[in-house]
Amino acid sequence: MSSTDAHESTGWEELRKEARKIEGDLDVKLSSYAKLASIFTHSSGTLSALPFSSPHFSILGIGGMSRQPITEGKNRLWSYAFCNGDNGSPTIGSNRSWKSMEMEIGSLLEKLLDVNDAMSRCAASTAATTSINQKLARHRDILHEFTQEFRRTKGNLNSMREHAELLNSVRDDITESKGSGGMSPRVSLLRERAAIHGNISDIEELISQAQATRSVLGSQGALYFDVQGKVKQLGDKFPVIRGVLVIIGKLVLHPMGYQKYAFDESSTLHPFLRYHVNNSPEELSSSPLLAPPPSISI
Repeated sequence: MSSTDAHESTGWEELRKEARKIEGDLDVKLSSYAKLASIFTHSSGTLSALPFSSPHFSILGIGGMSRQPITEGKNRLWSYAFCNGDNGSPTIGSNRSWKSMEMEIGSLLEKLLDVNDAMSRCAASTAATTSINQKLARHRDILHEFTQEFRRTKGNLNSMREHAELLNSVRDDITESKGSGGMSPRVSLLRERAAIHGNISDIEELISQAQATRSVLGSQGALYFDVQGKVKQLGDKFPVIRGVLVIIGKLVLHPMGYQKYAFDESSTLHPFLRYHVNNSPEELSSSPLLAPPPSISI
């Protein structure tokens, strides 16, 4: 083995050693972080359900802080990032402690990513064997698993934290309302907000009904226009029918004007219609002119 190969082999082993150390630290930190989420889950997200035995608790394994156990019968649980708030109700620990835990895990993940990149460059610069490639792939898988676990646990904890804060806020409002004998401003605002949301829902329902009605009217209008177009086409093809339709319209709107129109010799009124207008019903009943003259063709 040449000196260059020996140097590169030494560099690879040092990088692997550093990667394993960071992976071990991440395993411990993520385990503590997951236990914190587990405590939230088993307590249904409410901090008041936790068995606190002292007014202040510390974070497990963060910044050299001591571990302080909670004794509950035969079970001993380690406390994580909890302390009492200003009103005596248990809350999540200070933002500094909470963020410190997340920042440490994030920093370790970044370091592990850098080490993996260095290992990839080292393997690329040499004739990497199958064993080296497999080890490199394994380190990448571990980094991916740690990253996914951290993101998932962080998201769950944030959701549970927001839920716990909301419950504590509602509980404080109820206590304040009972103590003052009336409704607190926050509860009143929440009720007004709920009423506004209800009115918005009703308005949206009315708008949807109006849109449906508009759609139906539009369909009917299109149908009417279609019928009108067909009647117009029929009148254009048969002028006599068009004249009959015009006379019928005049008869409905202006009956007296229709009589005058019937006697007008210059009008285009059909002789058959003029005859029927000028004669009484009795005369028409005995008249052979009930039918159009055969000389008139439509």
